Amino acid sequence: MPVVRPFPVARWGRQTGKRGVALMAEISAGHGPMNVDRVQAGYMEMVQRKRLYGGLTLLIFVVLMVSGFLVAEDRNAGGFRNGIDNIGDYPAAVFSEAWEKLYDLPGLMVKYIPALIETINIAAVSTLTGVLAGFLLAMLGTRGLAKWPRLIPLFRRITDVMRAVPEIVIALMLIFVLGGGPVPAVIAIAIHTGGAIGKLFSEVAENADLKPVEGLQSVGASWTQRILLGVVPQVAPNFLSYALLRFEINIRASAILGFVGAGGIGYELKNSMSWGPGRFDEAAAIFALLFATIILFDQVSSRYRNQLTEGQGQ
Repeated sequence: MPVVRPFPVARWGRQTGKRGVALMAEISAGHGPMNVDRVQAGYMEMVQRKRLYGGLTLLIFVVLMVSGFLVAEDRNAGGFRNGIDNIGDYPAAVFSEAWEKLYDLPGLMVKYIPALIETINIAAVSTLTGVLAGFLLAMLGTRGLAKWPRLIPLFRRITDVMRAVPEIVIALMLIFVLGGGPVPAVIAIAIHTGGAIGKLFSEVAENADLKPVEGLQSVGASWTQRILLGVVPQVAPNFLSYALLRFEINIRASAILGFVGAGGIGYELKNSMSWGPGRFDEAAAIFALLFATIILFDQVSSRYRNQLTEGQGQ
């Protein structure tokens, strides 16, 4: 009796998709080593085709990266290769001046704490507003939970548009209309947060068990009651985890928007850097204060997110 060589059918089927399923059916239907050899040959052909497609994709990516770099190099006034030797000049000037005025740094950090609090407030208000908007859009755009099923594509496209436009673009338009300050930053970050959170919340809600929702509907509960009592208890840990993660991101975003006149510690950092030598010690103090704040909130948020999703802190 001929010996049939073993073949990793399960892993092979997962990798080859529908074609793999068809070939497995041939194995089960056929008999003898000739059939197995033919199937193995078909499998190797598919693997080679997959490798060829992967190689072509990588080649296209490399060509696009190189061509994009060359175009940017030609259009850049200074040139990347000519200016790469000077990349450390500015940090060196900042650190050297900050080292000379080292004893003034604690006082400068205290001076800019109000601006830091404004930045944190911008992030907190925009996160809260965006999470509420994202939650509503997610519930209206989730299959099986939507109040108006025919409008699901509309609500999903709204979230797509909200997260497609960067915060800085929205902030620049709002600053032109409303003037500088924290209000344009809050609105810009809240819009982007609503789109991003709406997408994440919708994916989590789609995996919720619908039996509690159906039970509440059978006793006459309203749509709001079905969502709050049947869905939220199931997904609350993941929702809170995503909200905390977004708060971390928004702290950084609110600091960056300060460079375009949206207030907060980013605006003070822009002014300190614009003055050049003589105020580099203030820029160093703001950098240190901002980095310490981001690290603090990252650690605290990470700890609570782990508790919510895994039931334990690190």
